Amino acid sequence: MKRKLTIAAGIIHSPPILFLDEPTTGIDVASARQIRQLVAGLNAAGTTIFLTTHYIEEAERLCRRIAFIVSGIIVRTDTVENLMRQADGRHVVQFAVPDGAAGHCQAMSGTFAGIECRAVAEGGIRVESREPVKVGPLVRFLEERGAAVLEARLVRPSLEEVFVHVTGIEAADMKKDRAVRGGDA
Repeated sequence: MKRKLTIAAGIIHSPPILFLDEPTTGIDVASARQIRQLVAGLNAAGTTIFLTTHYIEEAERLCRRIAFIVSGIIVRTDTVENLMRQADGRHVVQFAVPDGAAGHCQAMSGTFAGIECRAVAEGGIRVESREPVKVGPLVRFLEERGAAVLEARLVRPSLEEVFVHVTGIEAADMKKDRAVRGGDA
């Protein structure tokens, strides 16, 4: 309620510019949704809004221009459309492999040309390529090495993926940072 009251006080005089610092952090889903709708409506009505958020999916949904800030330094600014173009042409497949993801990934990189492979959190293997990835041969390769492939899925790059690519900061690090600040359940 305090957050809603603060936002109401900020918009009561219909300001032409509005600064919002993490307006949806730490609130329930319904209230966060109302705030996002309010922000979108204000912007559509002509209010310029500066929104700071650690929720990249929220920025992708609400903003036209994005600035990636790392340690207080702006490392990239562009429109969402232009930032997403950076992800175009990348084909990504993620595998869930419970044991030995790092070893399997090394072997996979040495066997298949044109792919970048890395182990990700909790038994995951992420394969990226400029060419479409053929999942079947990769699954067979992993199974021949004794891996149990629980899942193989194509991943559509998101703004978070672009952020990770531009900044080198992994998604797990971002989630850990949010949890420390109390903004992630």
